[in-house]
Formats: sequence, C-alpha cells, structure tokens
Amino acid sequence: MSNTNDPINSKVVIITGASSGLGEATARRLAARGARLVLAARREDRLSKLAEDLKAEGAEAIWQVTDVTDRNQVESLAAAAKEAFGRIDVLINNAGLMPLAPLDALKVDEWDQMVDVNIKGVMYGIAAVLPTMREQHSGHVINLSSVAGHKLFPGAAVYCATKYAVKALSEGLRMEAGDEIRSTNISPGAIATELTSTITDPDAKQAADELYKVAIDSDAVARAIVYAIEQPADVDINEIILRPTAQEL
Repeated sequence: MSNTNDPINSKVVIITGASSGLGEATARRLAARGARLVLAARREDRLSKLAEDLKAEGAEAIWQVTDVTDRNQVESLAAAAKEAFGRIDVLINNAGLMPLAPLDALKVDEWDQMVDVNIKGVMYGIAAVLPTMREQHSGHVINLSSVAGHKLFPGAAVYCATKYAVKALSEGLRMEAGDEIRSTNISPGAIATELTSTITDPDAKQAADELYKVAIDSDAVARAIVYAIEQPADVDINEIILRPTAQEL
C-alpha cells in the first residue's frame, strides 16, 4: 500500500482500543503507509470489520479481542503479534475511558475501572512487549495520556490522576530504555470520540459536552502518532500535546 522507502512500511504495530475513535483513525493512517497491524479491543464486531476493511484495501492486519485489564489477554496479544509477523516494532497504548465525576459523588467503582484500564492497562502493555523489544534491540511505545495529564480539572480528579500516571510511565520508560527503545507520550485535548459516553454523572456530562463542542477529528491525533513513528531511529519524540485551537482549558 506504500513505497518500500517509507519508514513506516512493514512496521509491526499493536493498537489497543482500535475499534473506534483514535485507535481506528490511527489504524487507517498506518495501514495506508504499509504498516502491519495487530488490532485489539473488546468489541469483536467492530474490530473484525475494521480488519476486513483494511485488508480489502491491501493492508496486512490481524485482530484479537482483548481486555487490557487482563494481563494474560495482553500477553496473548503480544504473542499473537510476534507469531504472525515475527517482531513487534510499535505498541500504541490507546485503550482508555473517562467517566468523570466529582470526588463527593463517590463513584468508587468508576475510579477502580479508570485505574484498571488507564494505568494498569498501559503497564500490562509495556510488560507484554518490552522483552521482545529488548531482544530485537529496537521498539517504540506510544502511550495516550491527555491534556488532563498536565492540568487538573474540577470533577476530573481521578481521571487526571490516571493520565498523570501515564505521563510518568512514559517518561520513566524513556529514562530506562536506553538508546534502542523509544517512548512517546501523546496528550490530546477535546477530540471527537466516544470518550464522553462513559460519563454517568449528569453535571460532569453537561460540562464535558460543553467543552467538546470545539472537539476536533480523531485523525488529528492519528497524524501526530504517525509523525512520532516515522522519525529516524535516533530521534525520539517524547511528548506531543495537541488540542483544538478553540479549546481554552
């Protein structure tokens, strides 16, 4: 699908949360550049359809239903990538959720869910691919944080905490990785995805909907991810923050 001189051509890329939003947009961009894709998400119907669409356009893509809160499933995903393509060049830790609510609402189950998906899911992804990347002396981990990983918002304390954690994990990996493995932290602002659909608190939902009136397309983030991946091996894009021009916060 792309010329052999393209730095993304033939790279093996795992994408979690690939069935919609940023994950889907990134998969489509990378497929057009000749990447070999390993698509993961919980929704089998959307995941399989995306893979079939990409293969119909000439891409190499496999998929596996994966819950990133289950370490065994994430390990199985990495194993499937290696079995299918012989290596793992890039992991995009994209799966995440954002059920915003003030702390006084005591939505502790939602706190647990955010910690499990947004933090532990990222850690399980790193743990699943790092041995292979060490073995092949190359690799790239891209974590999706958020503007909320740089700035606190009222009613979003736990979500912000998880995204600050993702930023810390990204920087910690960079410091420990040496000169063979790259680490990139991507922090989007308001992007038109399904992220706000998990908000159950009415006031938080109203505030988020107001903010997201200026949301930009998922492809904006996909382009940023592609930019980070296409750099030469000795260039590590560590941090990208992007938000709608009209977003104040």
